[in-house]
Amino acid sequence: MKNKKFDFGLVGLGVMGRNFILNVAENGFSCIGLSSSIESIKILRKEGKDFIVDGTQSEKVFLNSLSRPRKVMLLVPAGEPVDSTIKKFLPYLDKDDIIIDGGNSHYNDTERRYRYLKEKNIKFIGAGVSGGSKGARFGSSIMPGGDKDSYEIIKPIFESVSAKVKGEPCVTYLGNTSSGHYVKMIHNGIEYGIMQLISESYHILKNGLNKENIEIHNTFKKWNDGMLNSYLVEITRDVFKVKDEKSDNYLIDLILDKAKQKGTGKWTSQSAMDFGVSIPTIDSSVSMRIISSFKETRVKAQKLYSKKIISSTSSIKSDDIEKALIFSFVITFAQGLSQLKVVSEEKLYNLNFEKICKIWRGGCIIRAQLLEDFMQAYRKNSSLDNLIFDENISEIINKTVLSMRKVSIYCIENNIPSHALLSSLSYFDSIKSSMLPMNLIQAQRDYFGEHTYERIDKEGLFHTDWEKK
Repeated sequence: MKNKKFDFGLVGLGVMGRNFILNVAENGFSCIGLSSSIESIKILRKEGKDFIVDGTQSEKVFLNSLSRPRKVMLLVPAGEPVDSTIKKFLPYLDKDDIIIDGGNSHYNDTERRYRYLKEKNIKFIGAGVSGGSKGARFGSSIMPGGDKDSYEIIKPIFESVSAKVKGEPCVTYLGNTSSGHYVKMIHNGIEYGIMQLISESYHILKNGLNKENIEIHNTFKKWNDGMLNSYLVEITRDVFKVKDEKSDNYLIDLILDKAKQKGTGKWTSQSAMDFGVSIPTIDSSVSMRIISSFKETRVKAQKLYSKKIISSTSSIKSDDIEKALIFSFVITFAQGLSQLKVVSEEKLYNLNFEKICKIWRGGCIIRAQLLEDFMQAYRKNSSLDNLIFDENISEIINKTVLSMRKVSIYCIENNIPSHALLSSLSYFDSIKSSMLPMNLIQAQRDYFGEHTYERIDKEGLFHTDWEKK
């Protein structure tokens, strides 16, 4: 191993890292991995026996075995592990060596690391990677940002290992500093939203329309053959046909209704607040995961507020739910991409939204047929503020919004939680309203805090002594 100079190095040989490095090796690049686990190294050697790939536990051996400029990718947990790895590597690195953080790092951490390493003449790329372990092995969507010249050096590797749609790689240089990880964060926020929307649709089918699991499977199968064609609808379809090996019950019915989160959805919501962007569907999806964690509270509340027999005035069909889901998918993507638009201008990322939609079409968790429509929208107007203003997208919205309203009424009347669905509709109704009741909020703020208000008939700021009026 001493005499070998490998093209590419990867730190972290868990399932994700091992699959990624095997993908790189299979595409003709010699690779070396670094891991503290000798067992992980043995597995890598075994699975990579047909490729030029090796592993080591030594940072010095690892870095000295790489050709220059060194191309080192980190697939380790976000936060301190990334910083400690970089610190350990610094004594062995040379000018213009490239470190790539492929984890779900917070964009502020990426900016900090970018500046820190730039001072030391080391290049840093923050690259979001989506597609899970399977995508890592056979092709993921990769979202790199940072130094453009450095990206050109790693471009052949990333384009080789990325997913392909119509022969086009699902990777592109996005922009400077933290742009890659910011785009990945938004990707994950959209993912949260879509997952919650699908789950609420399942809830309506099961508890509203009283569909059995096999019927729900067939429904999602039908939906996936239409406009809702997407990875998340596809895997949802498959979930409903799987049975528990021991009991022969459907596995979905045995899974606890508590959903965990790693934080990227929360980061999306927090950042939206910081930059003054409204993303209520994504916000509600984060909130629902939090609510789901309070299982005991929910059980107690259900006993206290048991369902009352009501005379429902509405009825819906599965086709209505399908259209409501299409509507909400569009709105969720519109929210996430509008956040990207604002932040791109604020942080000078200079993002290309057509390219973002393009690389999201394959490999990643939110890949969906609708991305083709979104891509066309940005091709027609690269400075589009919000997807809802595109003519073709507005046609989709207009064709589905009536069903969205019907489903919303049905959920309200039948006590079916539909936080994300209702948030999507409310966002749409709000953003297309030329008049909102915020004139009253201006008046209230001026009344109790002398915060002033603006008028529709005069320029400037005004204050009224409301108690004297």
